[in-house]
Amino acid sequence: MPGRTDPPREVTPELLASWPLPAADDSKYGRGQVVVVGGARRSPGAAMLAGISALRVGAGRLTLAVGESVAVAVATALPECGIVALDETPTGSVSGFGLPAASDDLRGADAVLVGPGLDSADEAGVMVRELARFLDDSAVVVLDAFGLGVLPDVEGVVERLGDRLVLTPNKVEAGLLLERELGELEADVAEIARRYRAAVSCFGVVADQEGTVWNVGAGVNGLATSGSGDVLAGAIVGLCARGATPAQAAVWATWAHKQAGERLARRIAPLGFLAGELPAELPSVLASVGA
Repeated sequence: MPGRTDPPREVTPELLASWPLPAADDSKYGRGQVVVVGGARRSPGAAMLAGISALRVGAGRLTLAVGESVAVAVATALPECGIVALDETPTGSVSGFGLPAASDDLRGADAVLVGPGLDSADEAGVMVRELARFLDDSAVVVLDAFGLGVLPDVEGVVERLGDRLVLTPNKVEAGLLLERELGELEADVAEIARRYRAAVSCFGVVADQEGTVWNVGAGVNGLATSGSGDVLAGAIVGLCARGATPAQAAVWATWAHKQAGERLARRIAPLGFLAGELPAELPSVLASVGA
């Protein structure tokens, strides 16, 4: 049976001001511990973009769990992170059975992001299936890219992780989650949220499993670029680590991501700014609404 879907709420600075983020703690542990799992040999930058974004929205402590062949380079390029080297397959994908190497960090995490830079659906499926046994029961889980595309084929994930999930599909991935072609975006995003008991952010539409839908807007065309989704997912996991609810984090981060793109479009050009330029905009975007 279809669930209730409320008329979409337009996300404005006034709405955000009435829904403030948790106050920032003065300890890096109090501001939340994030673990990003991803970074295969061919795409380590995706995990880095996500991790930088998590720090830029105020998370306190960051660990990147990435493929062993890129771990040293990632740690050098991003000295603010802790690093865990995960086993790889012979072709350089992160092994789905590699999570035990990150077990201590995962058990201490307030929020975990799985997906940026993973490049094997088979290995991601194993990883998502195994993830819950390494986490504290209160840890929020954000799934992106291959980390969420495998959900329809991995049994038991919703039962183990539902109610603390955030999904960040693009339109193609949204179709995979629904196992059909997309129709009306707002209704479809709401259906994904109900089906997977998750908060969902897709192309400027955010929904929660209770049937509430928020319309942020898709933003400028320049946001459609490599790495932009990793920035959004990182901002969501960072806000979750600070103590925001999954839906609140998804709404705030989706709005901030859009605003960051609009600022760069005005300053640089409507097209051609880089995803790596988005994270530096996030602190002032959030400060503009008192966060």
